Amino acid sequence: MSLPQPTRLYDQPRAPNPMRVNLFLAEKGLEIPREMVDLMAGQHKETAYLSKIGATVCPALELEDGTVLTETQAICRYLEALAPEPNLMGRNPLEMAEIEMWQRRVEFGLFAAVGQCFRHTNPAMSVMEDQVPAWGEVNRGRIDGHLRALEARLEGRAYLAADRFTIADITAFIASGFQRIIKHPIPEDLVHLAAWRDRIKARPSAAAIRS
Repeated sequence: MSLPQPTRLYDQPRAPNPMRVNLFLAEKGLEIPREMVDLMAGQHKETAYLSKIGATVCPALELEDGTVLTETQAICRYLEALAPEPNLMGRNPLEMAEIEMWQRRVEFGLFAAVGQCFRHTNPAMSVMEDQVPAWGEVNRGRIDGHLRALEARLEGRAYLAADRFTIADITAFIASGFQRIIKHPIPEDLVHLAAWRDRIKARPSAAAIRS
């Protein structure tokens, strides 16, 4: 079965979800033409964008048959099918399940907490969010707990979900890197987490994103 090829990635490389896709693409060695989306100007809410993408989200992946994929995990799942190696989402059912488990733990844990803190406490984000600063601070208070869970997982391990770099590491790396935007440093005693971040920073693909 021949799969339709990507023709365009709707991108905003400073935003965390597009950063995840960009790091995934860099690991795969894939190049896709990009169209930048000005989120702060509300371009993702304009009629022209909505009529094509179908949702006020970024990133989005357009395929040659006109299909548009949104949601980071779905985009990466399709890219994995197009370019199976290096494998980032699992080679067998058990490995796939473990990687998916950690990916979801991180996405709904650390990634969500950092994101909600940023969206609700950064004044610049008022153009995109009906801000509730107290909710942002609630999420700030959750961050260190999520970090310590990752620290425990990484003790004696090089990567989060498998014996190699996977999509779960991508999500955790972007989330922990984005903490600098909310001025919430990683505690210095989390030595396994720090060593893990250093390993990822040393990967050539890390130059493709800012984290």
